[in-house]
Formats: sequence, structure tokens, C-alpha cells
Amino acid sequence: MPSTQSPPITFGRMIENNERHRRDFPAFIQGDRSLTHGQFAAQARQLASALHKAGCAKQDRVSMLSLNSIEQCVIYGAGELSGFIVAPINFRLAGEEIVYQVNDCTPRVLLFQSRFTDLIAGIRHRLNSVTHFVCFGEAGETAPEWAQDYASFLASGDPEGPPFKADEDEVAYLIYTSGTTGKPKGCMLGHRTQMFTIMACSADLGMGRTDRTFIVMPLFHVGAKDVALAAQIQGAAVVISDKFEADDYLRTVQDKKISVGHLAPTMIQMLLESELVEQLNLSSLRVVLYSAAAMPIPVLRRAIARLGMVFQQEYGLTETAGTSLHRLEHDPDGDEDALRRLGSVGVPFPCVDMLIVDDEGCPVPTGTPGEVLFRSPGNMLGYWNNSAATLEANRDGWLRTGDIGMVDDGGYLFLVDRKKDMINSGGENIYSREVEEALFTHPDIAEAAVIGVKDEKWGEAVCAIVVLNPGAVLTEDAVVEHCRSRLASYKKPRKVVFVETLPKLASGKIDKITLRQTHAG
Repeated sequence: MPSTQSPPITFGRMIENNERHRRDFPAFIQGDRSLTHGQFAAQARQLASALHKAGCAKQDRVSMLSLNSIEQCVIYGAGELSGFIVAPINFRLAGEEIVYQVNDCTPRVLLFQSRFTDLIAGIRHRLNSVTHFVCFGEAGETAPEWAQDYASFLASGDPEGPPFKADEDEVAYLIYTSGTTGKPKGCMLGHRTQMFTIMACSADLGMGRTDRTFIVMPLFHVGAKDVALAAQIQGAAVVISDKFEADDYLRTVQDKKISVGHLAPTMIQMLLESELVEQLNLSSLRVVLYSAAAMPIPVLRRAIARLGMVFQQEYGLTETAGTSLHRLEHDPDGDEDALRRLGSVGVPFPCVDMLIVDDEGCPVPTGTPGEVLFRSPGNMLGYWNNSAATLEANRDGWLRTGDIGMVDDGGYLFLVDRKKDMINSGGENIYSREVEEALFTHPDIAEAAVIGVKDEKWGEAVCAIVVLNPGAVLTEDAVVEHCRSRLASYKKPRKVVFVETLPKLASGKIDKITLRQTHAG
């Protein structure tokens, strides 16, 4: 008799379904290398067996340090099939930061790309839990004497995999936050909970099995990983690059017939500055997901004029999915409401509840700023090894985002600020995002970030850090006057700093911790 039990909701089952139904279709493509869905499943299964033989049990952590690579995807797949928790490491971290993360999540195995050999060599004796170091890289490269070669390690596994599979209630990934509000915390993302997020994202983007999704954002970050999974769940192909370069990106869109992109707004600006954007056939591009920041309307107008209405915004955190502003709502020539809502991050995904509350946790009226809370089937399971932070973030099933926002009459969410980024000047609360939006309207300003700096008279003052468009010339007085014409006088910058670039996190968000360290004094 056939089983009456519902099949498990796991990413391992997704991999097996693709192996069964999309066996000979491409799963991952990187340069001249590729894996079909059948090959990907076979390699992930064999790697999971090798990890088991190396001593890994279910829900043991496996860490990896890599730029975007096919091997990185196979490591993810090994955990997804078997129930190991994959804990990727941000490749931009310094040695001390890596030591902190690895000793926090205590992996038994650390797989790393050969370009990071010297970095790992310098700290490996301090990685207390790691018993096996596994190195992968270019063909012909050899592993250091203290590490195992990836190909040999993979070959040590059995093709049928380990004697267990992932369960839907288990943790799939341990993704560390970027640490914008303190020490990074490991977000436990479960199979069933994260699958909700992936299905919502995939449906929101209208993905299908014939799509080709281009990933250049780092796969150690939840944003790129979610977009890749949204393609995988459809049995589609994921094209990978380990860096973003505007001309190469545009050539890949044309040559690989990319239909789905995922970029930060600053990357979209760089595409528009490339001469190739007018020369190549980019008609395959159906949707470009952006997040991490609002897209200035002048940039959006230029982008739509060249590429069409393909831009779509999603807002969420490592801890949960949140809202979406659909590509058909990105209309810079629409009515007053449509233009106003271009400054929003859209409405909640289906089955996601949103609440705006004051400091006491009480709901606030429409149009009033407060902290954004989400209640969702996709909320994280908690923070690894940090019950205090888990209790602080989760209140009666609601996840506290730490973001300040307000909703309009249609339920569209407008982000105002991070709670910790709010500036108090002379007793008045000033939201940095509001000042940034005013700065974005100046035609000579390419990027801007606003922070609070110490002020003897007002306690804090608004400091604008500005990147100009190529060839533009602008004075501090002109920037201040521009803001004064759009904001209440007390919100205008009292200091303007012109820089060549703004520091950014892997997610594409501006790194305000670095900006404060550099400029807040």
C-alpha cells in the first residue's frame, strides 16, 4: 500500500525531485563548467557520505569559506540532503572574525577555497572544533599538507549517500548576520520554515523551469542563497559568477540568455554607465530583483527606458521574509499614489502578517512610524547558542526587525530607518532614510548615506556622506540648501562629506558602522 504520510518539506526532497524530473537539464553553470540536476544530486549525496565518514552526525555543523562556486553549491546540497547544518563564512571577514564565528558554531569540517589557504593557515590552530580541513580550487592545484584535497575527500564518500536524510523540523542553514548592531548572530533557518520563504519568493518572481537566474551577489548571504533556491525549486538553471563587473554581467545576460537577475541598486547604476548596455541584446531579461536600498527614481527611469519594467524589490532580513513591490508597480510615469509608493518596499508576502508598534509594543496608527514586526511561517527558528537574543527578537510569535517603518492606507510599507540609526537632534527624532531620499533627488548625487555625529549644541547632528556622479561638482552649501528645500530645516545636514565610494556589506547595504567609525568623530 502507498504511504499515507505527507512527504517531508525539505530541500533534500527538492534536490531529489529535480534529479528525477530534470536529470539532464543544467542546474549550475559557472564559466565553462556546469552540472546537470542529476550530476548535482549525485555529487551532493557522495559529499554528504564523505562528511559522515569524517565524523559528522545529523545537525552537526559544516562550515565553508568560498567565493561563489559550484563546489559551494554542492556543499550546500550535501547538507540539504543529509541534515547537516551548513554554516557559510563571509569571505570578507578578517581572521579574528572567522575565529569567532567558527568557534561559535563548532563545525567538525571546514571546506575552503584554495585562495584562502594563507588565511586559514594562520588561524587553523585556534579553530577548536575542526578536525578536517578540506581544500578546493582550480584544476591542478594541490592542497596544503595540513588539509585534504576536495576531489579525494569527495571520492571517499559512497554514491548512495549517508544512512540518514534531513527532516523538515531540522535546521538547514546557520547564516550569520552582518553584525550591523553588534556581534554577528547565527540565524537558524529550518527546512520547512525556509521552504516557505523560497516558495513565496519563487512565486513572487514568477519563476519557471525554463528560467536562467544569474547570481553575482555572495552565496554566503541569505539574499543570493534564497534567489538561487527559488530557481532550484522550479528545476531551473543557476548561472554563477564570483564577482560583479558591469561589462561581463551584460555579456553574460546576452550570451547565457539570463531571464532573472539579482542586484543591489548601485550595481544597476553601474550597468547603466556601461557602453554595452546600449549595444547588446538584453531582451531575455524578464525580472531583476533588487533589495538592500531604495532605487532613486532618476536611476529607475533610465533603467526602465533601457531594460523595460523588469525591476522588483523585496524586503526581508536574514531572520525572515517580509514584503514585495512588484515590477508592474515600478511605474515612474504613474499617478501620484504610484509615484509615492515607489519609495515603499511594497506589501507583505501571502501568509505574512505585519505590525507597526511603538516602544511599548502597542500598535500605532496608519502613517505613524514605529518598529516593524513580522509573523510568518518563514520566521527563523532562533539564534544559535543565544537564547537571550532569541527571546529579545521573538515576542509572542512576532519577529522584531529593529527597522522603523510606517504603512499607508493600502498597507504599503515605507522603511524609515534602523532603530539604532535614528538621529536625535535637539530632542527631535530624524530618520536617516528620509534625509537620504531627499539627497537622492539631486541629479548630481549618485549615492548617499546619512549618520548622526556628535554636536555640542544639539547632542547629535545630521552628517551626509555623498558620492557624486562622474564629472559632477557640488558644494556643501548646495547640498544643504537642496535638502532644506525638501525637508524641515532641523533635518538638513549640518555636515557634508564627499567621498569616492561608500563601504558596503555583502548584502549590498551601506556599512554604517564603518561610516561612523570614519566620520562620526
